[in-house]
Amino acid sequence: MSSPQVEAFLEMMAVERDASPHTLSAYARDLADAEAALGSGGLMAADEAGIEAWFAGLSTRGLSAATAARRRSAVRQFYRFVLGEGWRADDPSRRLEAPRQGRPLPRTLSRDEVVALLTASAARDGASGVRMIALVELAYASGLRVSELLALRVEAVRRDPAYLIVRGKGGKERLAPLNTSAREAVKAWLAVRDAARPEKAPDSPWLFPSHGASGHLTPRRFAQMLDQAAMDAGIDPARVSPHVLRHAFATHLLEGGADMRVVQTLLGHADIATTQIYTHVATDRLTQVVHQHHPLAKDD
Repeated sequence: MSSPQVEAFLEMMAVERDASPHTLSAYARDLADAEAALGSGGLMAADEAGIEAWFAGLSTRGLSAATAARRRSAVRQFYRFVLGEGWRADDPSRRLEAPRQGRPLPRTLSRDEVVALLTASAARDGASGVRMIALVELAYASGLRVSELLALRVEAVRRDPAYLIVRGKGGKERLAPLNTSAREAVKAWLAVRDAARPEKAPDSPWLFPSHGASGHLTPRRFAQMLDQAAMDAGIDPARVSPHVLRHAFATHLLEGGADMRVVQTLLGHADIATTQIYTHVATDRLTQVVHQHHPLAKDD
């Protein structure tokens, strides 16, 4: 059972920080792990040596650097809360150093591969092809998260807007641009979607409706559709996912010279460090192009 101080911390995270149930559950597990390892008195009675011994033991238990970093963050935030409440006068976690971990670069696609996906989608018969083109064009043109894309309401695009107002993580709103190609794809899908609706039947509120419990296309189904489009385009399906289209949006903007702060805003990232990882992808791609095409970069 959690200590009263841990319960108070979790309540603060829920009420004041609007933490999601998933985040709260992760914090609760991480703090419970520390409490159990520290023994009598738990976090509230721990000293620096005890906290450091607990943290050092995470790696010997076989936990990854990412998991250790998350547990360190949970404990550090807990003690900041405790200090603010005046329940302790010191922070025994202050000397914990974040574990070194290599951050994997996001998978992305080249411009030609995105075009190949669209071409493969266009080759499909009937409504499924038109819908697939609209999905890929929207994801690539706006950088929407898959949850944001599939939860688009049809009323949001009826008037052919140049941008969408999207509510992302933490309830924060941002503008998502739509280029001409995406807008044309949406208009084509709306025509097919409306024509397929039985006469006098109520319209679905979703842009991409389905018969499932949610009422709209699911991320899993969209991923399956992308796998098929990738195979049809001659691309390894393991390299393609709804989120990869978002990565391609960011990477291609940076390759084209877009300001990183603008890309951060378009993606809805709270921290620019999250956006900066795309600069490594863009730089690697540009370096590869130079080595392949610059005459002085070629071997004799």
